[in-house]
Amino acid sequence: MKEKFEIREFFNVSPSVIYHAWLDSNAHTAMTGGEAECSAIVDEDFSAWDGYIWGKNVQLVNNQEIVQTWRTTEFMQEDEDSMVTILLKEVDKGTELILRHTNIPKGQTQYEEGWKENYFEPMKTYFSNL
Repeated sequence: MKEKFEIREFFNVSPSVIYHAWLDSNAHTAMTGGEAECSAIVDEDFSAWDGYIWGKNVQLVNNQEIVQTWRTTEFMQEDEDSMVTILLKEVDKGTELILRHTNIPKGQTQYEEGWKENYFEPMKTYFSNL
């Protein structure tokens, strides 16, 4: 059985701010602190956290949804890509971000905390300083 989880987080910016920051190399780098090469085009590759993470854009719905294949240097070569879905819902005074991470290789449970520590905490700081 593959690993999977869902995280919900609130940010005090609009969905469009998060959507565009996620898919822009400079903004993604600034909001996480790790070098990123991103694209806002379906079927194009991305990498993040100095090459630790990489994948491909599968589906993009402007200001609403980002679906990407996702893997790290910790995946074995034979492991299938995992999938990350980011849903952005406008709520009072900001955005609820729902992150679903599925098809993670069995036993690799560290990513849930990794998202919180290496994405959501720095993103809160980044967006509060805009």
